[in-house]
Amino acid sequence: MSQAENTEQRVRRFLRLPSVAEATAKSRSTIYRDMAAGTFPKAHRIGPNSVAWDADEIARWQAERLAAKG
Repeated sequence: MSQAENTEQRVRRFLRLPSVAEATAKSRSTIYRDMAAGTFPKAHRIGPNSVAWDADEIARWQAERLAAKG
């Protein structure tokens, strides 16, 4: 199996709100406010009453914050 095939078949990880809040040091209200402002990754609907965030999107957001810091 090639590297590209392996990457495509990788299981994506979803994070629920408590994990996102812990990973980003943001409160629930700040996460939703920043999502509305377009400065934080949007949640994805994973069920009728459930949302979660793509772990890769959160990791990219974190990397961007660190890169902006210098």
